[in-house]
Amino acid sequence: MGKEFDITPVDVPKVETQYRRIVTQIPHPDSVKTLESLHQSEPISMRGQPPVVWERAEDCQVYDKHGNMWLDWSSGVLVTNAGHGMPEVRQAIIDQVNSGLLHNYVFPSEERAELAAFLIDVAPEGMDKVFLLTTGSESTENAFKLARTYGISKGGKKKIGFVGFERGFHGRTLGAQQAGGIPGQKDWIGNEDPAIVQVPFPDGYWTENIDFDHFCTTIEEKGVKPDEVCGVMLETYQGVGPDFAPVGYVRALAEWCKKHDVLLIFDEVQAGFGRTGKFWGFEHYGVVPDLLCFGKGVSSSLPLSGVIGRKEVMDQYPAGSMTSTHTGNPVCCAAALASLKKIVNEDLTGNAARLEPIVMDALTAIQKKYPDVIGHVTCKGLVGGMQTVKAGEKTPDPDLAYDIILNCFHKGLLFFAPVGAWGQTVKISPPLTITQDALEDGLRVLATVVDEVLAAR
Repeated sequence: MGKEFDITPVDVPKVETQYRRIVTQIPHPDSVKTLESLHQSEPISMRGQPPVVWERAEDCQVYDKHGNMWLDWSSGVLVTNAGHGMPEVRQAIIDQVNSGLLHNYVFPSEERAELAAFLIDVAPEGMDKVFLLTTGSESTENAFKLARTYGISKGGKKKIGFVGFERGFHGRTLGAQQAGGIPGQKDWIGNEDPAIVQVPFPDGYWTENIDFDHFCTTIEEKGVKPDEVCGVMLETYQGVGPDFAPVGYVRALAEWCKKHDVLLIFDEVQAGFGRTGKFWGFEHYGVVPDLLCFGKGVSSSLPLSGVIGRKEVMDQYPAGSMTSTHTGNPVCCAAALASLKKIVNEDLTGNAARLEPIVMDALTAIQKKYPDVIGHVTCKGLVGGMQTVKAGEKTPDPDLAYDIILNCFHKGLLFFAPVGAWGQTVKISPPLTITQDALEDGLRVLATVVDEVLAAR
């Protein structure tokens, strides 16, 4: 998976609308020096995004320093839920920097206390402890650790089994990648933990069997007994789609976990903070997990993540034994608190819910026009996806997804690179501040580009 974008400047048609402006070659010739410097200094793996050198980003727009402006449908990979560089967030960061407190390890601070209390207030009842971290991978690793610790306390060393889902993604660290299930991403591990298994994710397209019995029979086939399982982790929606599990399936899973004293863990790193039209993505299922992992959209800017859970689970480690160097960094906490207050006070969650039908109708129209190559479309709130396949087959077509994203980029609509287990998905995830008019402008570009790309084929 992954395809490098060419950094050679090319002539593209000029664009001038309220939301998009392209007035130069793309990328601008003067930005090539920066791109080449990064190529020399960074690993090849960092070359996977459309080659625009960001100068600044504001609300739903990304700018280079040469007069070009993109309508951003990436949110910086689902981070800027409250918009890029919003005044409230910027001021909170400035005020905190000017206070003189930039770092305090896990020594107490008012900033961390205020954010932790806010997060508990917006979490479901019974989830009354939060552990702040830095990245999404840290949060899922911590949930994995807590689940195994809990399992050992309840059933001894045999209760360490951990269940993830095929095509799932929980980060790029050792435990996170073993819990996940994207083809090829775990080849480097070599000696995977046999107590970590994956089951098919019931998206209804790539996995047509959506019965919960399929979960039970799969772990049995893999030699795992229910009383040997300590935790089950699933993304609220699989980011590779986005793909959503049926409500009935998730509710059955929650009952299964309760029956066998297994921790139910939702990875909300992408789904939290209004993204799906609910403040927490798992609210769509009508269940409450034992642990939830969050990150990305919490601050709309600086690195921050964490785990929220039941006191019984979160308090398993004694003082000083479960900490992190940058836990609850005061500047990050200030940014997060400002971002979360904006999401709540301006009902950005509601905006995502109201705009969902517009995205879904547009994606459905494209799929109906090209059913042979647009295999599956989904949307919940302001996260949507269009999965491309080879004509007449159920075989992923990452080249088509790439061509669509590249051509949108040339017209001033910015996506991140194709995602999906095979790089087949064009993913839509604008800031939750986007207006209906701006959203519809982008959807027209997407429809036009699909027409043009397929006509050229």
